Amino acid sequence: MMKMLTASSLLCAVMALTTAAALSGAVVPVHDVGHSCPGGWNLIIDRCFLYVPREMSWARAEKNCQSLGANLASVHRAEEYHGIKKMISDRTHGHPETWLGGSDSEEEGVWFWSDGSPFSFSYWCRGEPNNRLKQHCLQMNHGDDKCWDDEKCHHGLPSVCAKYPA
Repeated sequence: MMKMLTASSLLCAVMALTTAAALSGAVVPVHDVGHSCPGGWNLIIDRCFLYVPREMSWARAEKNCQSLGANLASVHRAEEYHGIKKMISDRTHGHPETWLGGSDSEEEGVWFWSDGSPFSFSYWCRGEPNNRLKQHCLQMNHGDDKCWDDEKCHHGLPSVCAKYPA
């Protein structure tokens, strides 16, 4: 009974601290007890993310992520996006434009994530997506606001992979 109460107290404390940090605007990765990310991957909220610096087309980047048991990253809320931006900045000391898993290549204006999750959050730059010259793949860290832009899928960019912890 004492162990259950202690674990319960610990969980409540972690939740309270996470909520307080989120309300203050801080990005706090939440670590799920008993689950971890592979070496080199970063736990952000509830998924593992990996920055891949090698420049590849969107399709080759997706295939590379799949070879690692992941997909190009989908983004479901602002806290997650800011965590991904920080991970890239920590790794590169900059903000390179980077592939995420969004695409509207099947039908113009119908955006989906390569992992099949709902495309319900977005962080488009002003005036984007604009499909200028047939742009169908989603890049992040675009422009001064480090927001999202549609880009030609054959363009070579670094990428971010995502998967759930084991």
